[in-house]
Amino acid sequence: MTRYHCDQALIRGTIERDVDIEIGAGRFRRITPDSQPASDARRLRGVTFPGLANAHSHAFHRALRSRTQAERGSFWTWREVMYRAAERLTPDNYLRLARATFGEMAMAGITVVGEFHYVHHQADGSPYANANEMGEALLVAAVEAGIRITLLDTLYLHGGLGPDGYQAPKGAQRRYADADGDSWAQRIDDLSPADHQRIGAAIHSVRAVDPEHIATATEWAASNAAPMHAHVSEQRTENDQCQATHGCTPTELLHAAGSLGPNFTAVHATHLTPADLDLLRAAPAHVCMCPTTERDLGDGVGPSHGLAAAGIPIALGSDSHAVVDLFEESRAVELDERLMSEKRGAHDAGELLRMATVAGHRSLGWADAGSIDVGQRADLVTVALDSVRTAGSGRDPVATAVFAATAPDVRSVIVDGRLVVDDHRHVGFDVAGELDAAITDLLED
Repeated sequence: MTRYHCDQALIRGTIERDVDIEIGAGRFRRITPDSQPASDARRLRGVTFPGLANAHSHAFHRALRSRTQAERGSFWTWREVMYRAAERLTPDNYLRLARATFGEMAMAGITVVGEFHYVHHQADGSPYANANEMGEALLVAAVEAGIRITLLDTLYLHGGLGPDGYQAPKGAQRRYADADGDSWAQRIDDLSPADHQRIGAAIHSVRAVDPEHIATATEWAASNAAPMHAHVSEQRTENDQCQATHGCTPTELLHAAGSLGPNFTAVHATHLTPADLDLLRAAPAHVCMCPTTERDLGDGVGPSHGLAAAGIPIALGSDSHAVVDLFEESRAVELDERLMSEKRGAHDAGELLRMATVAGHRSLGWADAGSIDVGQRADLVTVALDSVRTAGSGRDPVATAVFAATAPDVRSVIVDGRLVVDDHRHVGFDVAGELDAAITDLLED
């Protein structure tokens, strides 16, 4: 048994004080509020929350931070810069970069990541001798960074949609593309996740996967009781292309293929129609919003109020890692909604925190995580209440965390009962130093 004593902790939606927590075999065994600190208990000073879930990540995009922000253009011009970074990835340098990126996530209070993984093959599109070498590098990187992972292995077959239909992959896209849906399924069947890992399916988008093979991925996810994610309606152009080719929206196309259901998450979901919302509600499916990426790329603002009103759970992701900060992602959902509606208070602090915790874990297939409760996985994130950002913020520590705290305010992180971040530092390695070295090695000749 390991014992912690929290100044304050969020227990089943309520802030409790002086909480004694006992952990055994990576699970919460006993939770006792209003208790005196035991002599063998480690003190967690501040307010302690369940672990945060980053439901959508592309680890190698971390290398692009600050290198693309000054440019004019759109998602489509940014994508060309991303392709150039993808062309330089190897299993070795991807392991190094992902380990450091996941380490940054741990320092931000993220205890599980959904890695939307699509760089599978060699630069010419041919498979590695071990066809899952890149995916296995990501699994190792998460272990070494100390966080859990759901590896969302992504089906990608086509280079896009044009006037003549689906286009062949070209350039860096050849690294993404499997020969067909069956070869993709055979490849990921060979992945062997550990207890702290999950394998899920992903459909890159309706631009990259045709309806026949969307159904293939759907069948694999259903037969493996696995989560399935897809980029959905991130840009208006995607909607226009799908309408021109298939006569429907991306959500409607996924519905026709049988993809929508409790294990499905629509990532971004920025440009949904009212009919799309009805389909997602009826499924019922999740949505994962990535506000800091959506604003960085100029994609638009998703219909968070409409999603919440329909009862569609919203998870959060850092996607391109313009920042890695789930507090910023959560408050951005509300603040962006204020800009669009010219009204305040569509989402309260508790609702926003649930997006970053329980909703994200459910989206990634972790029903046994996301809350501080007996039997759940023992993930704890303690946020300092005495920093220059959080000091004097009032008596509501949930509102303080969501609307005032940032990632550097995370004081300690415990994942499956293991201390990963202590006194604002990763216990395993120098994350900043490793990020600098990994990105310099990848991008600078």
